[in-house]
Parts: sequence; C-alpha cells; structure tokens
Amino acid sequence: MGVFVFLPLVLPLTALPIARLAEQHLHPRGVTRLLTLLAAVLGLCSTLCLGLLLVVGTAQLPGNPLPDGWSDPEVRAAVPYVEVAGTAAMLALAAALTGCGTALRRHRRIRARTHRALDVLPAGADPAVLPDDDPYAYAVPGTPGRPGRPARPGRIAVSRGMLRSLDTDEQAALFAHERAHLSCRHHRYLLAVRLAGCVNPLLLPLRSAVAFSTERWADEEAARVVGDRRLTARAVGKAALVARPAPHPELAQFAAPEPGPVPRRVAALLAPVPPARSWPPALTPAGLAALVAAAGTAASALSALNAAVALFVVLKAATPL
Repeated sequence: MGVFVFLPLVLPLTALPIARLAEQHLHPRGVTRLLTLLAAVLGLCSTLCLGLLLVVGTAQLPGNPLPDGWSDPEVRAAVPYVEVAGTAAMLALAAALTGCGTALRRHRRIRARTHRALDVLPAGADPAVLPDDDPYAYAVPGTPGRPGRPARPGRIAVSRGMLRSLDTDEQAALFAHERAHLSCRHHRYLLAVRLAGCVNPLLLPLRSAVAFSTERWADEEAARVVGDRRLTARAVGKAALVARPAPHPELAQFAAPEPGPVPRRVAALLAPVPPARSWPPALTPAGLAALVAAAGTAASALSALNAAVALFVVLKAATPL
C-alpha cells in the first residue's frame, strides 16, 4: 500500500477552495449537490483507509480475532510506520464511528421530538402555528413508517410571533422557503455532510458551505414561487432582524439570527437569478477550484482502491490455506 493509504486522509484539503468559490458561479442547487457529493466520496475514502490501517496495525495485538498470518512482517511492511499508524487509526476510527452514531441518534431524536410537539396541533394544519411570541420558523422533515407507527409527513412550524412580524406577502415567501426545504429534502444533504465531517475533520468547511447553499436554494425556490425576488429578500431581512433561535437549531430555519449569512442571502436575492449551470466556467477561480476538487476526489478514490487491492493481495498471500 505504501503512502497511498494515507492520501485519502489529507486529500479533502483539495475541496476547500471550491467550498468558498462555488456560490459565485453556480446555482445554489448545483452547489449543494456538488459539495455533498465531494464530501460523501472523500468521507468514504477516508473511512476505508482508516479501516485498512486498523487491520494491519492491530493484527499483531494479542487476543485479536484476525488470522495469525496477518501479523507477519511482510504484511506490516505494506504500511509505513505500521505500529503508530495502526494505533492512530484505531483511535480515529473509534472517534469517527462514535461521532457518526451520535449525529444519527441526535438527528432522529430531534425529528421525533419535534413531531411529538406538533402532534398537539390540528393534524391537517399546514403550517403548524405555535402559540409562541418568540419569532421563528423551521421545517420538520417527515419520518418513515414502522410497524405500529404510521409515517409522518414533513411539516412547517412557525411561531405566532413570526407571523405578527411579517405581512401577508412576506408570509407567503416564508412558507415557500420552508416548503422548499421539505420538497428538496435538504435535511439529507445536511446529514450527509455532517457525517462526512465526523469521519474527517478536514471536511467540516463543506458542512457550513452546504448549510448556506441549502438556505440559498430555498430562497431561490421561494422567489420563484412568489414571483418577486425583492419581496423574498425583504422577508429574509425582516425575519432576521426579529428572529430568535428555534427550539431545535439543527432544523432548517427561515432566517437564523446570524450576522454573516443573512446579508449574503439578501444580496444574492437582489442580484439576478444565478445561472443554472452544473459546473463553473473553466477560466475562473471557481472553475479551477472545481477541477482541483475533482482531481483530489478522483485521486482519493484511486488511492483508497489501490490500498484496498494491495492489502487484499498481501493478506491473501499471508493467509494459510
């Protein structure tokens, strides 16, 4: 395997420039899909290589269930600094799996808790108006059905305070924004990049970039539905001025009270509709960054595949028949 087994652990660095530049030349829909794909592939490659290092590095530990031949010097020679790398991989993989498990449990728990809180409201109410004077609005993804528990559709939750802060047209933009979160299944993109960040911390910038691009995607859908970009921008800006953090901050929120993203969203809505291209122009910084990210992702996949095949061949030769 050689040094190729370590490359997928550092190649996520190649995706950082496009995380900052993609929004300049792509529609937010394309940004979300591109960055999520990069994060998922790079995260999977990192996990595979950690697993390979774990196998080689722990094969010589007493009491392990692996075949004795896997601890032969020929196997350990396939990985540089195998003792240190194996121990580090064991700790890193344990931390990654713990982080992913925690994120999944938290995601399911928040979704179930929010649905239970909305169950006290009329079942057909859309949006569900909460008797709360603090202004906030968010989208609650649906839950699949299970034996003994029916499926729950996605719902929009909005507080009474938020409705009082917006006029009728601005409320229409708010509802269109939240429905876009549900119909486009933005929670899946957010969960994917969250899990990738748990596996490799170098992917954490993609998580914040995708969180912003999903909000921009919902903004564009809202502007298309209401037919007025300035109205949508005004609704976003006004909601941000009065908004309070939602009871469950991990859910997609119309205008979270954060100083940075909201002005960028308003400025983008006041600009022309972004082009619906799937790749930025080649002779631009974003185009070059996209090429670097694509090359880094391809190199990560090839390195992980090469390491996996090499380890398979070495272990097969070392395993007694």
